[in-house]
Amino acid sequence: MKRFDIITKIGDKYHVGNTETGEFSYAQALKQVGKDIKDYQKGDTGEKHKFLDIRFENERLSILVECKNKFGKWDKSKIQKQLQDYVRFEKAYSDKKIVAILAETDGDDVWVWYGQSVIIDDEHRIVDEKTIKTFEEYEDLCFGKVNDKIKVVDSIKALNEKLHSDGINEKLRSQFVGTCLLALKNGLVYKDVKETIDPKTGRKLPPEKVIIQSIKDILEGLLTRSGSINKASKLAILNNKVLGDQDVRSLTYDELKDILAFIDENVVPYINDKNTAGQDLLNLFFTTFNKYVGKSDKNQAFTPDHICDFMSKAVGVNKNSRVLDPCCGSGAFLVRAMTDAMDDCETEEERENVKKNQIFGIEYEEGAFGLASTNMLIHGDGNSNVIQDSMFKCGKWIEENDISIVLMNPPYNATKKCCDPKYTCNWSSKQKEDPSKGLHFVYWVSTHLPSTCKMAVLLPMQAAIGNSEDVKTFKKKMLDNYTLEAVFSLPTEMFYPGAAAVACCMIFDLSQKHEKSNKDTFFGYYKDDKFIKRKGLGRIECTDLNGNSLWAKTKELWLDLYKNKREVPGLSVMHKVTWKDEWLAEAYMETDYSTINQLDFQNVLNDYLSYLVKEGEVFES
Repeated sequence: MKRFDIITKIGDKYHVGNTETGEFSYAQALKQVGKDIKDYQKGDTGEKHKFLDIRFENERLSILVECKNKFGKWDKSKIQKQLQDYVRFEKAYSDKKIVAILAETDGDDVWVWYGQSVIIDDEHRIVDEKTIKTFEEYEDLCFGKVNDKIKVVDSIKALNEKLHSDGINEKLRSQFVGTCLLALKNGLVYKDVKETIDPKTGRKLPPEKVIIQSIKDILEGLLTRSGSINKASKLAILNNKVLGDQDVRSLTYDELKDILAFIDENVVPYINDKNTAGQDLLNLFFTTFNKYVGKSDKNQAFTPDHICDFMSKAVGVNKNSRVLDPCCGSGAFLVRAMTDAMDDCETEEERENVKKNQIFGIEYEEGAFGLASTNMLIHGDGNSNVIQDSMFKCGKWIEENDISIVLMNPPYNATKKCCDPKYTCNWSSKQKEDPSKGLHFVYWVSTHLPSTCKMAVLLPMQAAIGNSEDVKTFKKKMLDNYTLEAVFSLPTEMFYPGAAAVACCMIFDLSQKHEKSNKDTFFGYYKDDKFIKRKGLGRIECTDLNGNSLWAKTKELWLDLYKNKREVPGLSVMHKVTWKDEWLAEAYMETDYSTINQLDFQNVLNDYLSYLVKEGEVFES
């Protein structure tokens, strides 16, 4: 296929060249972003490769095409290494998803790579891709259509209703669904199951018991093969707390078969641990399902997957990162960090190392611990380093694991038993919940981390405003030791329909105390993520007329403003603060009055009135 035809087919409007010949010079491109190509040239290819034949891009995808006259005339290993070099340069340059293509110009053969890590070898080549596609088609392959996300979200309501009608307790549903997912992904047979004899007892096993036993066997095999830590405790939770629960044991064969068939048809097709889109869809299912079934507990703050994604990218998770979430809940941050780290890998060995040795979690509550373990296994984790314990007993364990990045969403209203005993011993007898609003969790963890570590934490607005003495105390402790690099004010109803808290994300650099760093803090007013509320399903992302995600563009804008420390009226501001100040963009930001209309004014009044009613300061007559 001739070069002109390739450009025409993929899309001339996406074609980007930076040389007179139309090629793309990575030496020039990397220099423009303050990087040197020599830092990314590896192996025996040395300095040979700098110019990619054809490059295409939009705001979230880059397509790299290297042309050869006939593949048979070239050493396959050498041309694959050449393309791998361009993939490495592209990751350093743009941080976008990548499709990498080798194309014949004197023939029609095409070799294509895309997915989690874009590893250019025979094993990872997409053998079914044999022709050049349009840019839009490659975009769908890499990200999945937004309609697929809507389908996954829509399936949640139906599944929840099915579990409700079959008598599965609300608090058990997430863990039960996760266990079923894991078993189905690993070959569970549930159709046309017949009564059999239990070889251990000699008693008859009805079909539903045969399935339950098969699920147990699959789980045990997975944990054994992975060499998972705390295997016994994980098995005990999954077997006793989930499969051994009376609600599950009372399911008939038809009920169990229908549940498994629904999950198999509506969720399992989206599970692909080698593909980012598959992992994103699965995590979307998990977090949305958790929020939906947990709506009765307003203290449950399940972090939405797109916020996990933003925070992970803001602190730069990569293949070398050692990531900890000390309050990991269902494991959303861990899964996101693992996905981003593997996106940066170039070999299968690097991917396996990330999964086995670089992701760490702690969870206090038994049910959430089981769910996090299951979630990690579903996403392909080879050795889920998730432990069940109070984080306040794990200081030595944290220190031993040389953590470089912390992602966390601590409880905002934790009871005394969940907090640091050295802190709670000074509480008054009337104090029932954490008066630091989660800040003491952040400070305690920071004291067990190396100075090279960065922390991205979700906290309620009260922690940023700092009216109470406890909040002020921990704000001072943090700045006496560390630098407040950034604070993002996030969407007001981010946790809907779970917790009612309004949250912000704080990023701390642990290398030096705030005053010594003498830096302005970046404040982002990131309230509009292009998601809308949908009754019964929480918040879902909006799309443009072509079905493209508006969140994807918003995320790139947020990251660009933060990383380049740009000030934009109505969105971002830089300001020097102390522990005595408010840590929110709202306090320092210049208002862009051109965007304000009468409806905005009315919405603010309505929100304020709702707040007064909620706080009991105004009563409806």
